[in-house]
Amino acid sequence: MTQSTPTQSADNATTQPQARLMIGTELAAEMVTKAAVRAEALRERTGVQPCLATVLVGDDPASATYVRMKQNRSKKAGIGSRSVVLPAETTTEELVAELTKLSEDPEVHGILLQHPVPAQIDERAAFEAIAPAKDVDGVTMHAFAAMAFGEPGFRSCTPGGILRLLEAYEVPLSGAHAVVIGRSPILGKPAGMLLLASNATVTYTHSRTKDLADIVRQADIVVAAVGKANFVRGSWLKPGAVVVDAGYNEGNVGDVHFEEATEVASLITPVPGGVGPMTIALLLEQTVDAAEAQTAAGTASV
Repeated sequence: MTQSTPTQSADNATTQPQARLMIGTELAAEMVTKAAVRAEALRERTGVQPCLATVLVGDDPASATYVRMKQNRSKKAGIGSRSVVLPAETTTEELVAELTKLSEDPEVHGILLQHPVPAQIDERAAFEAIAPAKDVDGVTMHAFAAMAFGEPGFRSCTPGGILRLLEAYEVPLSGAHAVVIGRSPILGKPAGMLLLASNATVTYTHSRTKDLADIVRQADIVVAAVGKANFVRGSWLKPGAVVVDAGYNEGNVGDVHFEEATEVASLITPVPGGVGPMTIALLLEQTVDAAEAQTAAGTASV
């Protein structure tokens, strides 16, 4: 990627230009197009159409909208979709039973449980009911172990999408100091594992971290995943840092104060249009991966 150069202001003072944007939209579209080609090839060769089952518990408008968006993108990629909508009062046992049924259904190749789930549900127990071969969202402990140990398996979609975006923009990871803000099991933790696997030096930070701004200021790469609007300020950043905003808050606002950060960072993801499209694209790509693997395994066992 080309490097930015200083610009001259009216008074001839040298100033740093705003950060370049890491746009996920075009790269995600390329990934979906390639997934569609593979899905069609699989259908023509075997008669099998990749199928993604989405499971939504309750009637949260934002979650329902997100599920519909994923289903629409699935159709564009030649992936069939099956929608399971359960009432808000669903118990852990009922949800586990539904996910187990989908895991055992040979016509379903990938399973997405929309999260967060209602408070009465043990989310981890629900995730673990998804068969690892169909965990195309990368939410099970099996998937996390695979990411941590560098073994084959599905990546958590948002962290995996982040890595693909960093690679596309040729961000050097080996030897870089990456600070991950947030430690959720499906975003912060796996993001750190994937960065570590790329030979970055990784620091995890969270709600109990002392002197957070000072730690972030040491980072070559910042991954913000805290779910708080405008949480990371421009003054926290080292000049030239690469900033990945994995947050999405009300009003299309990320976890990073965008206007401040663009004055300091060299690269930054916008919200929306940065990480979000990559998440869905990787989900669809991994659904096709799962369909190919399950079809091949079924053929081998005949």
